[in-house]
Amino acid sequence: MRAARYAVAQPAGARNDSGENKDRSEARDDEKQQTDQIVDTGSVITGDGRHMIHCLTVIGQIEGHNVLPSQNKTTKYEHVIPQLVAIEEEPRIDGLLMILNTVGGDVEAGLAIAELVAGMKKPTVSLVLGGGHSIGVPLAVAAKHSFIAPSATMTIHPVRMNGLMLGVPQTLEYFQRMQERITQFVTDNSHITPQRFYELAMNTEELVMDVGTVLDGPDAVKEGLIDSLGSLSDAIDCLYQMIDKAKKAEKKASKSTKKTGKKA
Repeated sequence: MRAARYAVAQPAGARNDSGENKDRSEARDDEKQQTDQIVDTGSVITGDGRHMIHCLTVIGQIEGHNVLPSQNKTTKYEHVIPQLVAIEEEPRIDGLLMILNTVGGDVEAGLAIAELVAGMKKPTVSLVLGGGHSIGVPLAVAAKHSFIAPSATMTIHPVRMNGLMLGVPQTLEYFQRMQERITQFVTDNSHITPQRFYELAMNTEELVMDVGTVLDGPDAVKEGLIDSLGSLSDAIDCLYQMIDKAKKAEKKASKSTKKTGKKA
């Protein structure tokens, strides 16, 4: 994976005779960098609005320690984790917009990404489009404010495992402890209670071949799992408001530390 590039427009200086051609060349270079970043990492940096935000997509199946078949659409956690660290440390990036359309995937990889997002100081907003199923639920609620499109759905179900399993009490205890980790994270980062989340996960009356519940957009908000119903413009507006509030608080704190003897 190529290193993420954070291209920021430089102040306009004195122009020479070829200034216009130089501007066109720089615009083409920036466009190529942005295209390369979308191809390489599934993310894009926008800097033409009021603030510079990083848009990260979580799509397909979340890939963990095992490489999935090439025909699968995947989000690789070893690609996403360095991006999140870079976003948090890059002073020119004001906030993170995370767009999800995922069927779920590796539990530990998904929780690792979710914990990083939840621990970021910068403003973060998530938007569920299409679906945010299984381990996509913790990812959606990890942001400081979450949105879901009216047509999107979220599937809540117990932990499942593929491959060899031993039919011993320790296996069932391991499953239960893993489910408790997921439930704890979701309830800590949303408005749903642990009891209600457990009820939805263990529902046997909705899914034909599985245990769990499918929530559409309005129901996810009603249950307190997602903060708001909305679309892309709503998510961006919310992120901008959070960034403005954070910048004002930072400016106020900076002024209060200065010992000028005058009121700001």
